[in-house]
Amino acid sequence: MATEKFESVLKKLEDAVRKLESGELSLEESLKVFEEGVRSANFCVKKLDEAERKVELLLKQKDGAFMKREFSLDDEK
Repeated sequence: MATEKFESVLKKLEDAVRKLESGELSLEESLKVFEEGVRSANFCVKKLDEAERKVELLLKQKDGAFMKREFSLDDEK
C-alpha cells in the first residue's frame, strides 16, 4: 500500500464502508473488508499527517519567507 496514492486508497476505504453498510456480506467477508478498511484508514491518516507537517514546515520559516522542503522524521525532534 505504501506506493499507492492517497486518492486511490481513500476510494478503497469508501468502497469498504459501502459494502459493510449494505449488510449483504457474510460475517467472514465483513471481517475481511473491515480489516482492509482499517489498513486503508491508517494509510490515509498517515498521509494526511505528513501533509499537515509539510504545511507547518512551510509556515514556520523565521524570516517570513516560504521555502518548500520535504518533511523528514528528523524535523520532528
